[in-house]
Amino acid sequence: MEHKALKKNKKKPEKNTKTAAKVTKTSSKSTKKEAPKAPSLITEKFDLQKVEVPSSQGIYKSNKALVYLVGEAPMVEQYAELCIAHGYNVCASWNKPLTEKQNTLSSGIKISSIVPENISVAIELTNIDILSKKKNIERLAKALPETAPILSSSITVTATEQSAWIVGKHRLVGIAALPTFIDKSLVEIAPTIYTPMATLEVVSRFFLTIGKEIEIVQDRIGMVLPRILCQVINEAAFAITEDIAAPDDIDKALTLGMHFPRGPIEWAEQIGLDQVYAVLTALHTDLQEERYSIAAILRQMALTGIWWKQLTTH
Repeated sequence: MEHKALKKNKKKPEKNTKTAAKVTKTSSKSTKKEAPKAPSLITEKFDLQKVEVPSSQGIYKSNKALVYLVGEAPMVEQYAELCIAHGYNVCASWNKPLTEKQNTLSSGIKISSIVPENISVAIELTNIDILSKKKNIERLAKALPETAPILSSSITVTATEQSAWIVGKHRLVGIAALPTFIDKSLVEIAPTIYTPMATLEVVSRFFLTIGKEIEIVQDRIGMVLPRILCQVINEAAFAITEDIAAPDDIDKALTLGMHFPRGPIEWAEQIGLDQVYAVLTALHTDLQEERYSIAAILRQMALTGIWWKQLTTH
């Protein structure tokens, strides 16, 4: 289903603001097939000057476009490395301090809880701690210019609900973000009823510059792939609980028989069981259906940090 905002804007392009006019003008020039250059696309699309943060902030003095990331590990690190690799300056912050094991960042990634000026794109990557997520979104909305989009993971709380936390609702767009999803070439995007075509065009262009295509989906809890994948993992956990099959056998059945890139148990470990549990909890709370009940063993592992391999050795 095509998003209402897309249909509306296709019939009658926005002409109410200078920003919308400039976006329309520049989009006609960007139909060339040559690969876009990351820093120029975002700044041109928003008609921003070259990004140059005042030296008093001690973060950047550069003409590269600046991306600010905040949220949970390891998603912040994964997006930061990807943006650095494609020519962006990156400044990042985490809800919790990184452990020594986690802190293996590239030297070009700056860490700061202060939101820099002249950000081109901000990305909020929190799925578990919704209170921290709300604080992050509110802080970004206050610090960013009206023209800078806020991309926010919306698999445990919808983008529409998040947009209610801020002024300038048109800036916020939901994305499907989970650990390991950075490896995929496609990113799910969930616009809200407030999202104009101009914002979607810039979001699409940003992801293009970091090697990703977008697919627009409905703004619902879980979105598409996270919802399906977490349900498969949950069903695998029920199978373990009921002694239907051993974890390794379940993984082999789905990788060899169904051509999954990873078995559900292995994938759950790589994503993080706390992340899987957060998605399933949000789905169950939202839909209140028995089919979204969470397997007891999955809940235990998510809350205690004990992996299934440790459990099966006893």
